[in-house]
Amino acid sequence: MADTQPGLLSQAIGFVSDVVNRRHALSKLVPFALFGIDAVLCVLIIWKVPCKQTVARQPAPCGPVVLDRWTDQRIITDTEIDWKAYMEQISQYVAGERDYTLIKGGTGPLVYPASHVYTYAALYYLTDRGTDILRAQQIFALLYLLALGVVMLCYWRAKVPLYVFPLLIASKRLHSIFVLRCFNDCFAALFLWITILCFQRRFWTVGVLAYSWGLGTKMSLLLVLPAVGVILFLGRGVTGSITLATIMLQHQIATANPFLLQNPMGYLSRAFELSRQFLFKWTVNWRFVGEETFLSRPFALGLLALHAAVLSAFLVKKWLKASPRPISAIIMPILKFTTPFTPAEEVAASSSVTTTYVMTTILSANVIGLLFARSLHYQFYAYVAWSTPYLLWRSGVHPIIQYGLWAFQEWAWNVFPSTPMSSAVVVGVLAVTVGLSWIAADKEPAPQPTAPATQRAPEAKKKA
Repeated sequence: MADTQPGLLSQAIGFVSDVVNRRHALSKLVPFALFGIDAVLCVLIIWKVPCKQTVARQPAPCGPVVLDRWTDQRIITDTEIDWKAYMEQISQYVAGERDYTLIKGGTGPLVYPASHVYTYAALYYLTDRGTDILRAQQIFALLYLLALGVVMLCYWRAKVPLYVFPLLIASKRLHSIFVLRCFNDCFAALFLWITILCFQRRFWTVGVLAYSWGLGTKMSLLLVLPAVGVILFLGRGVTGSITLATIMLQHQIATANPFLLQNPMGYLSRAFELSRQFLFKWTVNWRFVGEETFLSRPFALGLLALHAAVLSAFLVKKWLKASPRPISAIIMPILKFTTPFTPAEEVAASSSVTTTYVMTTILSANVIGLLFARSLHYQFYAYVAWSTPYLLWRSGVHPIIQYGLWAFQEWAWNVFPSTPMSSAVVVGVLAVTVGLSWIAADKEPAPQPTAPATQRAPEAKKKA
């Protein structure tokens, strides 16, 4: 009997290990089970935290009462933050306004690109001109599940072990951002992951269109543009990547055309405003430096310089390792719009753009940008929550450390309002993740630089 128990225990441990490491037939069922659990959780969240819509004469204890501008009813809501402002802005667009400088809402002017307008215009009609917030939350629950499905598929294709997958569904803050708050970051995050999946499948054109739509929803996706450029350059070469970049530019112009025709400078200055002044009271990441430092110009310029320096280091030392030639032999041909590679080298470079390389590169660029961002608000967790589990795993640190860092991160993003301690943890975990991303990048393919043909000729003749 004593010998039987250790035998059963070892068999059970072996079974769990095989399932977690995807060596068992049941492994494929785990993501579906986790997805089903999260679907039930989304239903429970909407049920337990309802966003009521009733006519009310007095404020109700469940939350603030706001006046709906279209129906003159008073709406009781305890969940929405920017939804009302979005709908106020969209109502002006629906009424025919095309001058971005004249479109305003309760939180201020419209500051998002054209894809945001079209996306929320569709939601405007689907939710009875924005008044049916419960339906909006149901739509966003489906949006969350769609995004989760894409994320899980990306993780699966990258051969991430299953012990990482529970972290994808365990975030309280992420559920709040999607299911309750209805932020446009949810759409931007979805299209970012669709881009990753398309690049993993080498569907380049669909991928750049998905990225362009996400960027047109919120310009936060500019953070990953350098990584997108590197992937397209290696995967499609100079000519192909220029063609794809042109498609993105044409897409941005086409979607913005009604606003560009009305007031081009007004659109560009509002939709892609880079000089926006951030409020200290909303910052999640830099509260510990104090308001005076946070608002200072040297602090902003310092973050920008650090962002550029770290990004450049990753670009030269890590991401372009997949290039058959060193960067010094690449720059001049690119400036002349010619390929720096031979046909054989182009094939080698393209084959280096693996499923893990795509995820490591894009998600590294993402966390680098978030680390040095001037100010992060709570909705930016939509870009963080699903990025860090992969990067922590890919770096090779022990699973206990992976779960520990994730727990610290989740705690810090759920502290409201943020405190010096919570903001320090937010920045600290992002900094550790960037450092581990440097290690993760070492695990990606790195072809040896190939000498130019003129340098190889003497050796070839000698061998002959």
